[in-house]
This record gives sequence, C-alpha cells and structure tokens, in this order.
Amino acid sequence: MSGTSLDGVDAVLTDFASGLPPRTVGTHYLPYPADLRARLLALHTSQADELHQASLLARELSQLYARAVLELLQKTATPPARIQAIGCHGQTIRHRPESGYTIQLANGALLAELTGITSIIDFRSRDIAAGGQGAPLVPAFHAATLSSTSEHRVIVNIGGIANLTDLPPGGKVTGFDCGPGNLLLDAWAELHLGRPIDESGAWAASGNVLPALLEKMLSHAFFAAPIPKSAGREQFNPGWLQQQLNGGEAPQDVQATLLELTAHGIVDAARAHCRGFDALYVCGGGVHNSALMRRLDVLSGKPVRSTAALGIDPDWMEAIAFAWLARQCLQGRAGNLPAVTGASGPRVLGAIYPA
Repeated sequence: MSGTSLDGVDAVLTDFASGLPPRTVGTHYLPYPADLRARLLALHTSQADELHQASLLARELSQLYARAVLELLQKTATPPARIQAIGCHGQTIRHRPESGYTIQLANGALLAELTGITSIIDFRSRDIAAGGQGAPLVPAFHAATLSSTSEHRVIVNIGGIANLTDLPPGGKVTGFDCGPGNLLLDAWAELHLGRPIDESGAWAASGNVLPALLEKMLSHAFFAAPIPKSAGREQFNPGWLQQQLNGGEAPQDVQATLLELTAHGIVDAARAHCRGFDALYVCGGGVHNSALMRRLDVLSGKPVRSTAALGIDPDWMEAIAFAWLARQCLQGRAGNLPAVTGASGPRVLGAIYPA
C-alpha cells in the first residue's frame, strides 16, 4: 500500500489459512526518497511530457514495491514460491470518477517479473466502469473482518484522506470518504516546521482554533455532498488551503484549525450517516496523533479506540486489506460494496499479471 500521504510503501505478509481476521506474518516499510515524492506530487497537476513521466514513475515505483516485497520475504524467511499473489494498490496521482477514470501508478508486469510472484494491480477501475466512485474499497474488508453482532462500530481510517465504514449489527454496511485526514496537517507542518508530521499533534495543541477559518473550510461543497463520495488531492491540497487564509494567521493556530477540520469532518459525518453508533475504531497514521484522538473523543462523546482492540494493527490495516482484495480477485469474488462506492453491482476487482 502507498497512499495519499505519499510517505512510503507499507508491505504486509498475510496468511488467510486460519480464516478472518487474517494472521500478519510480518511487515516492512520503505520510505519514499524525497526526489521520488516530489516528482509524484508534481504529477497531481498537468505538466509537460506527463505521460512519459508517469510511465517512468510507474516503473520506478514498481522497483521499490518489488524491493519491499523481497526484503519482507527475506525478513520472514519465506520463499517467494509460497506466496499466492501480491496485491498492489499503486500510487494515486489522479482520482476523477466524475470523469470516469482513476490512475494508480504501478507496472504489474514489471512487479511480477522482478519478484517471480503473480501480481494484481488496478483495483479501482472496474468499480468506476460500473458507475462507482472506485473508492473507498477498504470498507468491504472491514465488513468481512470487523463486524459485530452486538456493537455498532464505525471504523475510521485517517490517512491522507479520512474515510468511515459504518458497521451496524445486522444492518447495511456503508462507507465513504469524509474529508481531509493527515494531508493538510502534514503539508502545513512540513512548510513551517521542516518536518513531515506534527508529532502527536503537539504543535496543533499549542495553537488556538480560528472559528472563522474553520467555518470557511467546512463550507467546502464536499462536506455537504451526498454519499457515496470520495475525495483526494483534487479537493484538498496546499493550494486550496492557501486560498482560505488571509495571511495574518499564526501558523500554530492554522494547524490547530486543520486538526479541528479533520475531527469535525469525521464526527459530523458519523453523526449524519452512522446514526446510533457505539464506538469509533481508528486506523491509519492519524491514530498516532494524540491531540486528534482527544478531539474525536470529545466531539463524538463515544469511546474512541485503535483497531488494535479488534485484532488488526492500525498501521497495517490498508495493506492487509489489499492482500484481501487480491485474494478476492484470485477466487473470482467481488471486492467492492455497491452501497459504498455507488457501483451498479458487485464486481471482481483487479488486473492479474501471472508470474
């Protein structure tokens, strides 16, 4: 998995033999080199010779994906022949379901060639072809592994973008993107602190929320849009943030307000679309932001816990989910939830590149 935060590659070796939730055999992380990250960010907007640049980056990324896989197998003393498949999300550079496409950079043929393992990529396109958003896809995995017969759970994934999965006991599963997660917080911290993240939200906690700025940001049309819906850097990016500012704000106050924006986006959406929920279970990088977790607790008035309490490490949830989606593809089973993405029906997701 490599997500909207553009920080690196999460690789997980997952064993489904004992059922669900699956067993995590090992994990491995490779950060993106600064130059690679910069070139990927640049491709989020149109530029000269972008088709050539995208193809080169897909190749470079797949070499990094292959390295992550092979180092993980070495770390766990697992021969490649034991692996059924690699499920590779790829790196999103455009997500335009309203125009009928989404682009996740990955070269499946090269990944299969470098690893000697069947590789599955391009999980989102089939859902979009069926009229869906192509996102979020992880709610199908949440529904398969984290549902309860007695507790109304909402799974909150806080990556670059935040999304919710509503798991009412015996009810219909829904899921959708609810706004920015870490994306704007990380970008503002990098700009003013020279660090990729605001560790534990400490800098945000030192500032004061600016009510007028918060209200202005929450007026973005995305928040009021009906579900199903999905978002990315197309809606929320540093350029958009700069347009909301008057220039006189203290940087720490902007950070505090961005944290409040993420918290409100999550809790307001949960109240509107997950009525009667009992608890929020958080995964993704946002689980480590102590200030954000406290605000979720206060705003929701409900227990806020890590998904570790349900048996899945919050740092590896999405990577495990794409292993599950790869397994669904190999078995010819649907990987999407039409109630989540808006697709016209269940679809098998992914393009297979045999070893």
